[in-house]
Amino acid sequence: MYALAINGSPRKEGNTEILLKKVLEPIHKAGWKTEFIQVGGKNYRGCMACFKCLENQDKCCSIKKDGFNDIFAKMIEADALILGSPTYFADLNSDIKAVIDRSGFVALANGGLFRGKIGAAVVAVRRAGAIQAFDSINHMFMMSQMIVPGSTYWNLGIGMNKGEVNSDPEGLNNMQNLGETIAWLGKAMEPHMDSFPINKSPAL
Repeated sequence: MYALAINGSPRKEGNTEILLKKVLEPIHKAGWKTEFIQVGGKNYRGCMACFKCLENQDKCCSIKKDGFNDIFAKMIEADALILGSPTYFADLNSDIKAVIDRSGFVALANGGLFRGKIGAAVVAVRRAGAIQAFDSINHMFMMSQMIVPGSTYWNLGIGMNKGEVNSDPEGLNNMQNLGETIAWLGKAMEPHMDSFPINKSPAL
């Protein structure tokens, strides 16, 4: 089993990264392969609505110069996707939004490549707006037939300056519980992966 955490924050070693890595700890301890990827600050552009992914059916985005397809290949391989964002104006930031829009559409265009995967959203917030960002990430999971696990609270941690989420014990505990739930859910789902229902989106 393989869990991939994708950090939309452009700030390395910041609060979003701390939260994501906290989620990965119990998953790794449970014997999964885990990987952390930084996409924030990499200048991935958003979806161009060119519909080439529908035409080509090659499991790739038509924009091939920015390295996105390397990340998308990992997303296809992963059993669990954990997407993290800081809170910008009460929502997710543009870096992770670009990844969501492109990966979500290419996955749907190629027969539902995210179907049956585990999806979890993680958000760092200074004060308010985290629930909107949390919901925005989950929207792609829900329409992709992914499985979204819960935890002890919404998956957010409070902090503005680097490392401040380490002073939010409830937030860190939630990340620990989320990771444990993902590991448990993956183990429970593994014998049934091949029998997951296939329902092609009527929009595609």
